[in-house]
Amino acid sequence: MVTPASAAMPVSAPPAAPPPVDLKALKTKQQGAWSSGDYAIVGTTLQIVGENLCEAMDLRSGQKVLDVAAGNGNVSLAAARRWCDVTSTDYVPALLARGQERAQAERLNIEFREADAEAMPFKDGAFDAVVSTFGVMFTADQDKAAQEMARVCRSGGKIGLANWTPGGFIGQVFKTIGKHMPPPAGAKSPALWGTEARLEELFQGTARSIKATKRDFVFRYRSADHFLDVFKTYYGPVLKTFAGLEPAKQGLLEGDLRALMGQFNRSGDATLVLPSEYLEVVVTRA
Repeated sequence: MVTPASAAMPVSAPPAAPPPVDLKALKTKQQGAWSSGDYAIVGTTLQIVGENLCEAMDLRSGQKVLDVAAGNGNVSLAAARRWCDVTSTDYVPALLARGQERAQAERLNIEFREADAEAMPFKDGAFDAVVSTFGVMFTADQDKAAQEMARVCRSGGKIGLANWTPGGFIGQVFKTIGKHMPPPAGAKSPALWGTEARLEELFQGTARSIKATKRDFVFRYRSADHFLDVFKTYYGPVLKTFAGLEPAKQGLLEGDLRALMGQFNRSGDATLVLPSEYLEVVVTRA
């Protein structure tokens, strides 16, 4: 009897599973990145996103609103302008201080508290609405952060999010950064929060409904040089990436970012007008 050649071939062992991600170390690294520079310089330009999100959620005066990974408080301010009772949280104290300065300047009553999005110090169902614009999407443990947002939101309440999409400008910026400084193996991309499939996974079992709408935020800068200068100086993830590369590799990264800006820029002149797609999300809590 002749044994078929295929049967005689040795069976190769299945590929080894990647090692588990050290989420604690990843969080520490991320916190260091967001604590560097001054995100508020960039964050304040995004104010319109918070205003639009509050309208999409149809917030009402007197509602208790929690802003998670609030940065310098764009949604916090927008909700307070609608006479909501707002608690603004972040794990970077300096950013909370910037939000507090803005609230004081506008005579808005907002409570500011240092808090980790993955372990929030609030009771179950304590808030009518929980919001985050370009914040919670950067948590190390995405599933835990989503669980926490759902836990502190009352049944029938709303969770509102603004998340950069993978194919939009900022999503492509992070893809470009990852090419030059790869993230830890197995780490989930923040841009997954900008996909409906991932949102379904994150809020499975806690959402009555999920409404996702694609929108554009338009970055407006004096020039490509101006954009790069601001982001390299103040935007933590970009600042840290450049700082971690040798000069020659910094030049390669800058070249890729300039090419990306050229692809998205629609100004038609020397200025920069960059539409960046994001997902505006309203989750109704089960």
